[in-house]
Amino acid sequence: MTLVYSTDVGRIQPEPEKKARPQGDGIVRIHRETKGRKGKGVSVVKGLDMDDAPLKLLAAELKKVCGCGGSVKDGSIEIQGDMRDKIKTHLEKKGHTVKLAGG
Repeated sequence: MTLVYSTDVGRIQPEPEKKARPQGDGIVRIHRETKGRKGKGVSVVKGLDMDDAPLKLLAAELKKVCGCGGSVKDGSIEIQGDMRDKIKTHLEKKGHTVKLAGG
């Protein structure tokens, strides 16, 4: 007797496990990126060891301080425009160690 149909074997791969966020070293780094954004610059805040909910609240605070838009992606906060100085002063007031990285 030959096997006609089986659900054991197929092309469908099991979903890979979600990658854990990289743990920071306690220093928040603020980058300026333009790659893939049609020349528009954004300030990217990385290294915040927070869950999604507090990260979104902090992003909302930063957007209000800077007066511009932004989003949370992959555990980092993106703020439109080159607002690194405003972001740095606000995060230092909240007690974070901040470094400006990138050009």
